[in-house]
Amino acid sequence: MLVSGALGGVNMQAMTGASARQPLSQRYNAIFSQLTTPGSGTVTRAQFTQAFSSLNAPASFQSMGSNSIFSALDPNNTGAVSRQSFIQGMLQLSASLKG
Repeated sequence: MLVSGALGGVNMQAMTGASARQPLSQRYNAIFSQLTTPGSGTVTRAQFTQAFSSLNAPASFQSMGSNSIFSALDPNNTGAVSRQSFIQGMLQLSASLKG
């Protein structure tokens, strides 16, 4: 699993050649695709934590840390999040950290 780029926020940089003008939802979708095992449909806490250290996340996300972010994405503590939950959760976190 090779992840490049940034995670979250208005300062999120393009990943793997994606346009910086893409809506955040599209960028979070691209991040999800990089994090997940093909065909699984979910990102696990372990996958997210491992990849987070290699991401160039904005300071606001770095200060939260991977466990706090994943806990926000997975409020029921199932250990995995779907694509839709990941994108919606990241959009909510971005909005709350922006304001």
